[in-house]
This record gives sequence, structure tokens and C-alpha cells, in this order.
Amino acid sequence: MREKRVNLKIPAYVRETLTALETAGHQAYCVGGCVRDSLLGRMPEDWDVTTSALPEETMKVFGDQAIPTGLKHGTVTVCCQEGKVETTTFRRDGAYADHRHPEQVTFTPDLTEDLARRDFTVNAMATDLRGTVYDPFGGQADLQEGILRCVGDPERQFSEDALRILRCLRFAAVLGFSIEPETGKALMTCRNLLREMAPERVHEELTKLLCGPWAASVLRRYPDVIGAGLPEILPMVGFDQRNPHHCYDVWEHTLHALDAAPPDSVLRWAVLFHDMGKPECFALDTQGIGHFMGHGVVSRRIADGVMDRLRFDNAAKERIGELVEWHDHRVETEKGIRRMLNRFGERNFRYLLAIQRADNMGQAEEFRGRQKEIDRIEAMLDRELEKGSCFSLKQLAVNGNDLLGLGLSGPAVGRTLQGLLDQVMDGTLPNDRDALLTAAGKIR
Repeated sequence: MREKRVNLKIPAYVRETLTALETAGHQAYCVGGCVRDSLLGRMPEDWDVTTSALPEETMKVFGDQAIPTGLKHGTVTVCCQEGKVETTTFRRDGAYADHRHPEQVTFTPDLTEDLARRDFTVNAMATDLRGTVYDPFGGQADLQEGILRCVGDPERQFSEDALRILRCLRFAAVLGFSIEPETGKALMTCRNLLREMAPERVHEELTKLLCGPWAASVLRRYPDVIGAGLPEILPMVGFDQRNPHHCYDVWEHTLHALDAAPPDSVLRWAVLFHDMGKPECFALDTQGIGHFMGHGVVSRRIADGVMDRLRFDNAAKERIGELVEWHDHRVETEKGIRRMLNRFGERNFRYLLAIQRADNMGQAEEFRGRQKEIDRIEAMLDRELEKGSCFSLKQLAVNGNDLLGLGLSGPAVGRTLQGLLDQVMDGTLPNDRDALLTAAGKIR
């Protein structure tokens, strides 16, 4: 086993976990992603420990701090004041019947056997308290070269656990690593296994992938792999837009827009979805120019189907869907700004502008001057907010009780309030209590 001494900044509570296991006579190591990220100079999100201690021995070492979260697979969660440490016994995995989970595991005293069951060389490293890195599969060399390589036979790895297919692409998108050729070939060979994946896991992995700095380049390189789990993207690939505003096909336009969007999950999903309806809506005019009337509505319909299948929560589905449907909507005036604030609220309106910026950056270069127009709209938005413009019923200077006092009742109260708000947003009526009551009296 290749060993190298490094100085990793292991948090105190994790060091205490390792120390307690070693003091009890067991081997114990930080393992997997926390070692990888530490060697890259990144802050690990989680710290996992692998140990020679059997689950019941780990439970005995930590007493009330230990929670048996997965005894069948050797996992005990050690709860410390500063955080939780998932602690798992060295093991060998048995056969994978569902392309996701081993039917059985066998505990082993051998660290190398435990590392051999892991997905990629960069995740198959462990380090002890003294900073000694155990690296039997060349993970440090692959880290230095920026390469993702499966441990052992890549087809077997992906066939055993299909989630590794998306994990590979996600790591490439987040870390900017290239995928070793044999591993890349196996991604293609095994891609249809993604159809058997739990939709929640596909959703989770794709979200992390989309938010990665290199998401667009990974999607560009592996559309057929992504398309096995998300077939709705495939009609966009290579679809010629036949429009002077667009120098790219629909898929390449989407990737350029994705690259230009901030790495926010709502924005990135909305950008991925925003032109999915274009192939369905495509029509040529008499001059041979392509148009996509109503593609925002169609894109939302397709996006809603994807989000239902991948189990998005209702709030995210509604928010992303509205952004997709309205992504092409132009605003020109202060009245339009107030109307959009009424519909979307400030946060989502700014998200819509961010999507429009990204969308514009995916167009032909000579048409990217719309960035200045979006700057103008955002400046107008800032001014409307600074001067306290009214764009919601909550801000209106009268309320339902005021209208009840005028003798209005039932549905007429709501209709009248909305009518007053419409006039205020349009600038034909001031948001002044007396003026609003006078106008309401005339409506009555």
C-alpha cells in the first residue's frame, strides 16, 4: 500500500473519534471524500471514518454518543457536540442485485479490501491521526493530474451501483476533472442503468452537477449519458434553430446560458429547462427563418413532467416552472416593473432577470447587447423599490375592513381591492387612503 505523510486539518471532534477507537485497540482512519477534499485544499462537508472495530465494538467505545444507523452494513453514527461522524467497519461488498445496494456485506480486518470497494481512486484513500495517507490505487496521482478513474473494472463498478454514473459526472462538474477513457467508455455502456435509479437520487445528483463550475462542459461531453436519466434533453441536442439570433443549436445555446448563470440550483434547473419546448414549437417562415412561438409554455409543460418524475417539492416546481414559462417576457416601463413585482415578488423577478442575462449570453455575439437593456430594467426595479412603490395588496393604503365600512361585502371586497391595486400599479391612482376610498365608493 502506498503511504505518504501529509498535514491534514482534521477537526478536533473527528480526531477525538479516531483517538477513542485507537485507544480501544482498533484501527481507525478518515476515509473517502473528506481525504480527497482535504488533499485538494477544500473544506470537507462531512468526515467519515472507517475502522477495524465491529459495529458492536464501536457502540461500546462511544456509549450514549453512538447511534446504530446501519448496523447491517457496519455503520454507527458518533454524535459529538461539534458534529456527527459516520463510522463504518472495514468491509467487502457482496453482489448487487438492484444496481444500487449490496445484498450482503462481509466485515474484514483489511483496510485495503475496504478501499477496493470504493468507486473512484480519488475516493479510495484513507488517513490516520498522524497524517499518513493510505493510497493503494493511485488516488493522489489522479488528484494531481485531475483524473477520475474507477477502482478496478469500470463497467463492474457502474453495473454494481448505477448511482456512480452520475457521481462520476458530478465530480467532473464540481472538480473540473477529466474522465479517464476506459471509465468514460463504461459510462456510455452502462448509461441505461440510470433508468432504474430512484428518482430522488437522480434529482439530488443532477442538482449538484448542474451547480458545478464545469457543468456545461460535462453536459456537452456526455449528453447521451445524462439523456438516459433525463431523456427530455435529447431533442435539443443538435437541433438547428435557423435563426440569426442564434449561432448555436438548442442544446449548445442551453449550455452557454448555463455557463453564464450563477450557480444557484433554481436558476440552473430553470436554464436547463427554458428551451426544452423549442423543438416541438419550431416553425419556418417564408424566408426560411426559424421561430418558436409559445415555447415558454411548452417548455414549462415538459419541465413540470420532469420535476414530477424527479420528485421536486411543490414550491420548487412552481417557482422553476414560472421562471421557465416567463423567461422570454420583456418589460419596458415602470408600470411593467410593478406588474412583474406583483406577480413574482422581488426575489423571483431578479431571478428572472438573471435567467434573461444568461439566455442572452447564449445568443449570437452581435445580439448580446441586450445586457445593457437588462441593466436598465434592473435599475428601474431598484428605483421602484427605493421609492416604496405599491405592488401588493399588503402595501395598499386601504384594506378589507375599510371597504366593509363602505358597505361592501363578500367577493366584492376582494374584487374592489384588486381593482384599486391595478390602478395604483398602472399609475392612474395614488396609493393614498382618501383617494382610494373615494375611488372605492364610486365602484360601489
